Amino acid sequence: MHRRLILTVIALLSAAPAFALDMPARKPGLWELKMSLEGRDMSSFAMKHCVDAATDKLMNANFGGPANQACAKQEVTKAAGTIIVDSVCKFGDATTTSHAVVNGNFESAYTVNVTSTREGGSPLPGQAPGAPTHMTIQATWLGPCTQGQRAGDIVMSNGMKMNVLDMPKMGGGLKQP
Repeated sequence: MHRRLILTVIALLSAAPAFALDMPARKPGLWELKMSLEGRDMSSFAMKHCVDAATDKLMNANFGGPANQACAKQEVTKAAGTIIVDSVCKFGDATTTSHAVVNGNFESAYTVNVTSTREGGSPLPGQAPGAPTHMTIQATWLGPCTQGQRAGDIVMSNGMKMNVLDMPKMGGGLKQP
């Protein structure tokens, strides 16, 4: 369960900057991220993430660049304050096709709407094979990180706390750029 939660957090963080392809850096400080997944047996998920330039870069390096080598298609379009990311990525026996639309800014608030379909691989709980998944992430800058927090700290809505810098030690797979 602990590893599954870590993977959920990593997935949420990776999607927060829209698959981390050439995304602008987020403003340093405390960000609240709220994720909702339509049509899945999963309630909405929220967390607060304290970022600085280094931890934001760490997340981008791990979910852009080398992490996206599994992607046969990775197109980013930027127009009029909107970023659109279309990708086709293969992870194991599964191929995921995604379309993400990012609106807002990385100084105060942004929204990521992702529609994806997954073909092949083991079935995911609560999802029919090949059925589209719709995920919305709302990210809001709350202000400076709170006293006692260090950059990379994540506090989930259930009170669990971790730090992205510690994830390699926990088997989360993040690597320094």
